[in-house]
Amino acid sequence: MKIRKAASTDIDKQLEVFDFARSIMRNTGNMNQWTDGYPSREVVENDIAAGNSYVCIDDSGEIVATFCFWKGNDPTYAYIENGQWLNDEPYGVVHRLATSGKVKGIGTYCLEWCFQQCNNIRVDTHHDNWVMQSVLKKDGYTECGVIYLANGSPRVAFQKYGQE
Repeated sequence: MKIRKAASTDIDKQLEVFDFARSIMRNTGNMNQWTDGYPSREVVENDIAAGNSYVCIDDSGEIVATFCFWKGNDPTYAYIENGQWLNDEPYGVVHRLATSGKVKGIGTYCLEWCFQQCNNIRVDTHHDNWVMQSVLKKDGYTECGVIYLANGSPRVAFQKYGQE
């Protein structure tokens, strides 16, 4: 497996991976996350332009996962309720993690890669996304409270901090 920055030539495949992930969400009862075509081509293009979009490639060269990752503040993490962040140290952020379903454990692989880049990671997910919540808890992330997206939608916030 290999993780690299995404290129504009990867966008169509990334959108396919998002479509698959969206179908898994619907099949597991998560009807409200990633609606109305989100994440859109424009979102992916912006992530690539900002240098924050990544793809995970299997040994055959196929994209099997994609995610957005950066080090720095996320404005939606400035306020948290029903809990608190583990610390106020600089952190990395993971958003839009999606897999093709072709490689077992690939979500964990991507999260571990991010943690190797920065040992203080914050991530959030929809309340109904129990699949992602399960992966995060299994991978040592602590549920910290609730954050709100710019549109006011609540998300369950997680953080992992420590030495690799």
